[in-house]
Amino acid sequence: MDETRKTTGGTIRGTVADGIASFLGVPYAAAPVGPRRFARPEPTSWDGERDATVPGPTAPQGPTEAPGMPDISPVLGPGWVPGSEYLTVDVRTPDTGGSGGSGLPVMVFVHGGSFTGGSSRASVYDGTQLAREGAVVVVINYRLGVPGFAHVPGVVANRGLHDQIAALRWVHDNAAAFGGDPDRITVFGESAGGIGVADLLVAAPPGLLRRAVVQSGGGSHALAPQQAAVTTAALAEDLGVTPAGLVDVPDEGLVAALGRLGQDPPDLAVGGRDPLMGLALVGPVIDDDLLGGQPVDAVAAGAAAALDLLVGSNADEMALYSVVLGEAMGLPGPDEDALHAAVARLHDDPGAVIAAYRSAGRGTSAAEVDDAVRTDWMFGVPARRLADAHQGRTWRYAFGWRSPGWEGRLGACHALELPFVFDVVGRVDTGAFVTVDTEETRALAARMRTAWVAFARDGDPGWPGYTADAPTTQRFDTTDALTDTPDGPEQAVWDGVR
Repeated sequence: MDETRKTTGGTIRGTVADGIASFLGVPYAAAPVGPRRFARPEPTSWDGERDATVPGPTAPQGPTEAPGMPDISPVLGPGWVPGSEYLTVDVRTPDTGGSGGSGLPVMVFVHGGSFTGGSSRASVYDGTQLAREGAVVVVINYRLGVPGFAHVPGVVANRGLHDQIAALRWVHDNAAAFGGDPDRITVFGESAGGIGVADLLVAAPPGLLRRAVVQSGGGSHALAPQQAAVTTAALAEDLGVTPAGLVDVPDEGLVAALGRLGQDPPDLAVGGRDPLMGLALVGPVIDDDLLGGQPVDAVAAGAAAALDLLVGSNADEMALYSVVLGEAMGLPGPDEDALHAAVARLHDDPGAVIAAYRSAGRGTSAAEVDDAVRTDWMFGVPARRLADAHQGRTWRYAFGWRSPGWEGRLGACHALELPFVFDVVGRVDTGAFVTVDTEETRALAARMRTAWVAFARDGDPGWPGYTADAPTTQRFDTTDALTDTPDGPEQAVWDGVR
C-alpha cells in the first residue's frame, strides 16, 4: 500500500508494509553537481508527487565486493549506484494512516565506510525493527571521498560534514510529518559515522540535536590541514593536476585515483601522529568553520554539555582488518620487528607498550598484540576520552559478543554490533560478520535495540550513567553485565599521548 507525506521540499509517496511506513531516497539537498559539487549543500524542492518507494543512488565510491574478498556489503551497501541526486535520506516510521502523528523519538543514523564508502542501502541499516520499537528512523547519505572530505584549496572544507548537518536540519524541519518530535532527535553513527557524530557534537547548530550515540568512533580523529594536504597532493600528482584542479576531475577519475592511492598510502603523520591510523586517507579536517580543533577538547571545555551522550566500542575492533581483510588479501601478520615499528608510530616508548599489553594478557603473538594495541588506540581510548570529557549526562557501553566466524578469530570485531543495534540478526544475511541466528543472538539484538530506542526516547538506555570517577559501563554479550572497570591497566600507557 502506498502513502504520501508532505515535506518542506514537496510531497513524497512511500509504501506501508506490516505497520511500518517507508520513504526511500528522499532528497534533503540539491544534487551536488556543477558548481554545487564542492560547495556547501543547498536546499531542494520539487513539483508534484515524488516517488519514494525505491532506494536512491549512492555517493561516488569504489566497489564493496570483489572476487575472492569477504562479503562486507551488509554494512557498506552495493557500492556506487550512479545518479546525481544522492544527498538523500531513507525514513521508516510506525504507520499512522498518513496523518503523521506526533511525539515519537527520531533516530538519525550516519553510516561508516572510512569516509570513502557506504550508503543507506546497506541491508543492515534497515530501520524497521527500531521503528517497531516506537521510533522514527532516518538513515542519511552524504558526500564521500574527494568531493566529501579531501582538503582542496579554494573550496569549503568538510563538505561531507556540512551534508550531515543539512540532513539533520531537514530531519528537524520534517520530523512531525513522519510522527516524530523535532525536540527529540538522536544522531547515532558507527566508525566513520561515529567520528562524524563526535564532530557533530561541536559542529551542529544549537537546537538540532538532543542526544548522540558514538559507536566505534571518537572525538580525536580530525586531521590537521597539513596532514590532509598530503593526500590532496598525492591525488593531484596521480591525476596530473594541481591540488585546486581536483574539482574539475570527473567522479570516476577521483574514485579511481583514491583507490590507487590506497594500494600504497602516503604517510599522514606530518607534524604529529596520524589520527586515522592509516585506516582512511580522507576525513574531517580542522578548519576555521566547523572544527576549530579536536572535538574532544571542545567537549572538555563544555561543548555539547546540554546533549545526552552514549559512547562505546567493540572488544576486538581490529580483527575486521587483520583477520577478514588481511587474510583475504594475503597480507602476513606482523613479526616482532614489524610490531615494534607499528607501535612506534603511536607511542614514543613502543617497548613499554608491548610489554604492558602482554603482561595484561592482551596477546602473545605479535599479531595478537598488534590488534589489541590498535583496537585501543583507534577505538577504545578515544571512546573513554570522549566519555570522560563530556560534561553532560553520559553513558558508556562495551560490545563483547564474539562471532564464531573465521574459526572464532573474528571475535567482537569492528561493525559487529550493527546487526544487533538494528536487530536484523536472522533477518538479513550479515556476510563476513557471521552473526548466526540463535535464541541467544536474537535476545542480544532485542536488548540492544531496546536500549538504543530507550536512550533516544527518554535519555536513559537502562543502566547507570558514566563519569570519570564512577565509570559504570554496560557490557553487551550473551549475558550482559555492568562493570566499573571497563579499561584494563595496560591502557595507562596512553595517558598523555595524543
